[in-house]
Amino acid sequence: MRGRKPKLAQLRVIEGGNDADRGAGHAGPKAPTCPAHLNPSAKAEWKRLAPHLFVRGIIGEGDRAALAAYCQAYGRWVEAEKKLAETPLLIKLPSGYIQQSPWLAIANKQLEIMHKYMAELGLSPVSRSRVSIKRTPGPKPWEFELPVSQPADAYLKPRR
Repeated sequence: MRGRKPKLAQLRVIEGGNDADRGAGHAGPKAPTCPAHLNPSAKAEWKRLAPHLFVRGIIGEGDRAALAAYCQAYGRWVEAEKKLAETPLLIKLPSGYIQQSPWLAIANKQLEIMHKYMAELGLSPVSRSRVSIKRTPGPKPWEFELPVSQPADAYLKPRR
């Protein structure tokens, strides 16, 4: 077959493609859109995770808030870690007492929040086995094309 390899309909939807123009009919469920209120680090995390979670059937439009909460916690954690790199972990108060940096407390709290959402969204190795994935009809394993790096007969030859 000439030209580019066809993409899954879900990937085309995520990338903003229009399946109706290609004659594919209804494109199916839409990927959730990134909320505008997220900070830049959180938006970057959304763009990194949302396509993978959507294609795997873990999230849909109804799960937008949960993914947004995880991404916002991630963004705040990144910001707190940047501030921690600029400031010491322990601060001497005017009264002479030593106190831990407030940025450390913020970073630790955001890690706790992220951990909870990671379990809910199947983002850790253990939780991936527990998350139920909605199977959508798609290509069968035998319908995938072989990687270009090896010819088809390389898979059929017995190893020595």
